[in-house]
Amino acid sequence: MTPSPRIRPPYDADERTQLVGWLDMQRAIIRWKCEGVSEEDAHRSVLPTSPHMTIAGIVSHMRWVEHCWFEVLLLGRKAEGPQFDDGPEDADMMVDDIPLAQFLAEYERSCEVSNEIIASLSLDTVGKHPDFGAAAASLRWMLLHMIEETARHAGHMDTVRELVDGEKGYY
Repeated sequence: MTPSPRIRPPYDADERTQLVGWLDMQRAIIRWKCEGVSEEDAHRSVLPTSPHMTIAGIVSHMRWVEHCWFEVLLLGRKAEGPQFDDGPEDADMMVDDIPLAQFLAEYERSCEVSNEIIASLSLDTVGKHPDFGAAAASLRWMLLHMIEETARHAGHMDTVRELVDGEKGYY
């Protein structure tokens, strides 16, 4: 795996560059936290009250979050994926028998699709999905939310990774 660059956007960048730059940096931290982890450790539960919050589970969740906000809510595409099924609440994190590499590839592709969507629309564009109130948010709001969501889970990855194999570090 190629090391994930963790680069902050330039101080004087325009708004879009800053928003996408901060999101891309947090995405890179998610990938970085997976570097060198064993398959067994990627699926190991270390938080008793959150048994599905594994390294693989978080990457899977982030893949589906990208899809949900940019493809479903923003563009109005079909609401599909584990978070839209009638299954358990954390279905997108229940990933016991699926290799981490598969989730990382799916996450990478989701991020690429998200960035293509982001590049094609004004920051003032409002979501289009008729069935979800959150679609009323602008692309700008969604980007800020995704920075928060991704950074929150990158922090979870810090903790889970340290508990799994002792690796630590930020940025």
